[in-house]
Amino acid sequence: MNIQRSSEPTGTDDPATGGTGASVRFENVQKSYDGETLVIKDLNLDIARGEFLTMLGPSGSGKTTSLMMLAGFEPATHGEIYLNDQPINAVPPHKRGIGMVFQNYALFPHMTVAENLAFPLSVRNMPKAEIAAKVARALEMVELPDFGSRRPAQLSGGQQQRVAVARALVFEPDLILMDEPLGALDKQLREQMQYEIKHIHDNLGVTVVYVTHDQAEALTMADRICVFDQGVVQQLSTPDELYEKPANSFVAQFIGENNRLSGHITDIQGGECRVDLDGGGSVTALAVNVAGTGERATLSIRPERVVLVGPTDDNLANRLTGRVEELIYLGDHIRVRMTVAGNRGFVVKLRNDGERPSVKVGDTVAIGWQAADCRALDPIDA
Repeated sequence: MNIQRSSEPTGTDDPATGGTGASVRFENVQKSYDGETLVIKDLNLDIARGEFLTMLGPSGSGKTTSLMMLAGFEPATHGEIYLNDQPINAVPPHKRGIGMVFQNYALFPHMTVAENLAFPLSVRNMPKAEIAAKVARALEMVELPDFGSRRPAQLSGGQQQRVAVARALVFEPDLILMDEPLGALDKQLREQMQYEIKHIHDNLGVTVVYVTHDQAEALTMADRICVFDQGVVQQLSTPDELYEKPANSFVAQFIGENNRLSGHITDIQGGECRVDLDGGGSVTALAVNVAGTGERATLSIRPERVVLVGPTDDNLANRLTGRVEELIYLGDHIRVRMTVAGNRGFVVKLRNDGERPSVKVGDTVAIGWQAADCRALDPIDA
């Protein structure tokens, strides 16, 4: 399923200027490296002024290529890219006025921190006093006011990344591009930097386009997430909508943990459908992205929406049985892996209430969920 534009407007049309109000706009953009194979296929995307948009997807999905075209490091094969309503395909990278943050920081090792931050201002021929003031302000912004005289080798990885962010911000660009900027950091520091970058964005209101393959990072930071696969935008939505309402099976599998059951559609009525499962049993689900009666579908159910049910519970639209294969203690919850309708990787998350779990490995138990928590999507038979 190819969903290129959000269902909500990303900017306000301006009749006086003919503009869209978007900070960035891709119009029918394509990219091919060999003249035959398209790695980006007809990208149409509006990014609002002040928005934090994350481009998310697996390796080779097209997210980084889209960012590099926006930065000017890769030319578009077809279509036009606009920045503040001005076409920029023919504008060289250094004249686009865009701040960049890379995974490897790209700091000059022979320069001090202050000199690294002053460099983009010096090439713009700013007065020395103004440069000094902007550098000091940028260091304050990333909470490194006393580190201006140090060299990059004297900083930790997190401090170097803060300097890289400060350098992208120091000349006050309208747009900042970040390409996997936290990929080299350990898990704890990575999570800390996610919040710091988001707080900087909230305080400044600058437009940010952020590339990552880490879906948890995207959910944490973004105003909207643009999910790529095979050069096509699969869904463009807010984090909660992306998780709760995946538009197709790729998004359901890629974003968060997801249970998958396959079968044939036997009935469609009023937005819901009935699916006979390959492994036995029948389920009622929302008919989200299905072909029709008699066709195959894949069901998507989040683990936290599945409950263990007793014999007297009759308020659930769907009930199946499963065999408990594994219990994993994860602190706030217990992860129960089961075999359900032939799927040996079906997961239920039990909230940790301080009591011992009521099930053990080898038990056959009843589980259930509501129809509204189950989405019938395009088939995945692998």
